[in-house]
Amino acid sequence: MRAGNAAAYGQLYERHVAAARALARQLVRRTEVEDVVAESFTKILGLVGRGGGPESGFRTYLLTVVRRTVHDRSRIESHQVTTGEIEEYDPGVPFVDPALVGLEKSLIAKAFLSLPERWRAVLWHTEVERCRPAEVAPLLGLSPNGAAALAYRAREGLRQAYLQMHLGSPPKHDCRPVLGKMGAYVRDGLTRRDAKEVDEHVGACEECNGVLLELTDVNRGLRVMVGPLVAGPIFGGYAATLAKSAAGGRGASGLLRRFGGGGAGGLLRRFGRLWRGPRRQQAAMAGSMAVTVAVAAGLLLFTDEKPISRPTAAVPVAGPPPFAGEPMPAPVPVPLQSEEPARVRPPARSPVKSKEPGRARLRATVEALGSLVRARPGIVGLRLRNYGEAPSEELTALVDLPSGVTLVPPARHDDHDTVRTADGWACRPSGHDARCARAPLAAGQGTALFLRVRVAAQAPQGAGPAVRVDSGPLHVTAQAEDGVRTIGAPARFATDGKVAVRAIGNSLLTCPETGPGCAEARSRRRGQRDNDLWPMTALDQDDSSGTGASSGAELSLPKGSKVVWAGLYWSASATTAGPIKVRPPGRRQYTLVKPDDVALRELPSGPVYQAYADVSELVAASQRNGTWWAADMPMEEGVSRHAGWSLVLIVTDPAEPYSQAMVLDAATVVGGPARRVRIPLGGLSPAASPARVELVTWEGDADLKGDKVSLGSGAIAPEGGDRDASNVFDESSTGAAEMTFGVDVDTVGAELGVDPGLTIATDKDVVLFGVAALSVRARS
Repeated sequence: MRAGNAAAYGQLYERHVAAARALARQLVRRTEVEDVVAESFTKILGLVGRGGGPESGFRTYLLTVVRRTVHDRSRIESHQVTTGEIEEYDPGVPFVDPALVGLEKSLIAKAFLSLPERWRAVLWHTEVERCRPAEVAPLLGLSPNGAAALAYRAREGLRQAYLQMHLGSPPKHDCRPVLGKMGAYVRDGLTRRDAKEVDEHVGACEECNGVLLELTDVNRGLRVMVGPLVAGPIFGGYAATLAKSAAGGRGASGLLRRFGGGGAGGLLRRFGRLWRGPRRQQAAMAGSMAVTVAVAAGLLLFTDEKPISRPTAAVPVAGPPPFAGEPMPAPVPVPLQSEEPARVRPPARSPVKSKEPGRARLRATVEALGSLVRARPGIVGLRLRNYGEAPSEELTALVDLPSGVTLVPPARHDDHDTVRTADGWACRPSGHDARCARAPLAAGQGTALFLRVRVAAQAPQGAGPAVRVDSGPLHVTAQAEDGVRTIGAPARFATDGKVAVRAIGNSLLTCPETGPGCAEARSRRRGQRDNDLWPMTALDQDDSSGTGASSGAELSLPKGSKVVWAGLYWSASATTAGPIKVRPPGRRQYTLVKPDDVALRELPSGPVYQAYADVSELVAASQRNGTWWAADMPMEEGVSRHAGWSLVLIVTDPAEPYSQAMVLDAATVVGGPARRVRIPLGGLSPAASPARVELVTWEGDADLKGDKVSLGSGAIAPEGGDRDASNVFDESSTGAAEMTFGVDVDTVGAELGVDPGLTIATDKDVVLFGVAALSVRARS
């Protein structure tokens, strides 16, 4: 194309216009999409004609130009300048999204930007956009096998570059040889002896453990960090829209072939002689060419509208090993694209003489909270914000649920099965989907809707839920990136507001009081701090003669708080679950609580269960602060037995900023074959501030180290117990002063990434990870 082949630019247009439209649809109204796309291609064409522009990474360059174009157009509108003043108005500085400042400083982003441009291009298409090698091959001028091989080498180069970033500051002497082997370790390329060496070192080195946790999921890091860095905060919507466009066929290219007989290239060949003309003429006519092509393709967009459809999930393809003897290019720092695209004036418009009256502008997101897991209940969350200058009209939302996912009917069948939710929404089933309505949304205000759903046991994996929101003449759509999973942690409860999470708990088993060393172990001083080393017996601490096993935990809530939701969880080494007795502070009598839900799992010590019951009404009607008691749950005594309980709460806190909170039911075995488990924290848009996470875990052992928790930035130390980041599950529980054998209720805190996730890792122990309750300040 740089040699004057204008038809080549037409081929680039056909290959990448769907991506440009997918991003533009997330940023502007439907009627403005084609203008933004045409203007973006015009700028790049003019720049290439002057010898600038990208060499091989055209897609990422194009997306950056689309974002910059939208940004410039919005600034012009907000400052009430005429389009004729754009040359004076645009200072020519690179585009930086304020919501993502600092993202380019993350190690994964630095490693990505240090790679050769061709490697960055193939990683963007295969790992970030999740395209198959056969789809990427024509974009890079390769065969499908060649694209797969290039992707393999690029992934290896990314891992090596990532490790080099960690080695930028000299590591400890013992860490350097281990870090050098981690790239091969994560792809199972080490001998058994070397793998054991890495295992032993990582188990004792907190820093290297954090590197390994991140390196294991480095490809996800690309999508998490680099995706938003290029496409902006609405990367998830862009990815879903692009996938839907790919699934919808190739109608645009077919239409273009009617214009000029050779697609966009044939159309552009009519103007090929312009490349030999003066540069000013090139720039002027470049705009006409791009606009003409865009209008031709745009006709299809407005004549082939279809309802919301789900994209076909991309199938990952494993690449072959690197070519023998091919040297690995050394990482070379490459900055973000900062070349200034050609400034081409948009079509002339009349000068703005007076400010238009304010109008509503809506933006929507929809996601599964936590995960949608087969044969489990879950929650789909819709968040909507009016960032315009006027109230919206009445809101109607049609939520398109994935196949096999159904709306949970209300407990009472009043009002024709209408599901009343928080914040004024009312929902009812509409065929397979859900239709919800709400009063108008004021300017600058947001609203959240949480739908309880149930996932069928045979629900297919694939695309996530989608939504269309109508408000008078306004129509916005959104689609979640993730759909049904086979494993994960679904949300039990979720809410937005000035809210926070809390959890307390205790054990109902202990070491024999007369046993040598039991007193020391119970006080956490020393001795055998492990329920595997004692014949566990019932603990009975209350003042009631009617209980055989009882324990208490102290609850202290923020001043002025109110209970939004409360859940009681209990677990034991037993084959059968049953009710538990609960006594709130200040009461003399116990209340019998029956389980609403029971999960059965298998540990090396035998079968275990986790039971759950909603106790929101009981807690809200009680004196909340003080000692809560639990007693007489189904359990077994003996060696390696555990039995305990935890009260998990979401409460209002006037001192907290506007936050998002949710509780996830994991009931997941971690250890043995599954030494590391990552639990997605879907449905969150966290700000750059630490999240508070309450973790409930069963069957941890204090004397077996190697239990670690990460929120994406390395191992985290809990606030209680031994406060050891390499031994989180140390049989300590918030609200209990003594050793809580086999029971952990821990509080941790750390900043969340763009795609939040909770990683649980164990070295020697095998635990039942039960519950995660999280609250984090929401990004506005």
